[in-house]
Amino acid sequence: MTEYLRVGKIVRPHGIKGAVKLETLTTDNSRFASLTEAYIEEKGTYRPVKVVPVSHTPDSAIVTIEGVTDRNSAEAMRGKFLCVDRAHAAKLPEGRYFTEDLIGCEVYDSDGKYLGRLTDVMLRPANDVYEIKDKASTLIVPALKRLLQTVDVEAKKIVLDTAVLSEVGFYEGESDEV
Repeated sequence: MTEYLRVGKIVRPHGIKGAVKLETLTTDNSRFASLTEAYIEEKGTYRPVKVVPVSHTPDSAIVTIEGVTDRNSAEAMRGKFLCVDRAHAAKLPEGRYFTEDLIGCEVYDSDGKYLGRLTDVMLRPANDVYEIKDKASTLIVPALKRLLQTVDVEAKKIVLDTAVLSEVGFYEGESDEV
């Protein structure tokens, strides 16, 4: 499992004094109100920074980052990720997982058939949606409790209930279900 977890993507400068707008990648944006230390992800490295929260909404946050003092330096941050280390990450209830821990998991059905690797988790209002790719196809499934038979992020393995999968899964680009 990765040591750092992405909590926001810098999408643009906000104002002229170096603040940046984040597209939040967390389900609880209130966490930004108390965020003081974070990391900027740059090409696989993580640089520690001090953060001052300005405001947050249900889908974004405005923060200032140590050393970013004007609009030009804020513009240079566009596209970078704001991360927290695992020790300071929010504690998740049982049955909930960090997206970074799910990405890369090998996915099987309950009959043992290999379905592919989980490549994306799309956050949707009703439930998350998983994208699972193998060499030839892309399987899309909702992250339903009744579908997820086993999720073992340490072993990087997910098992989906075969019967439920036939009801809710579909291959992208095809009109037929699984």
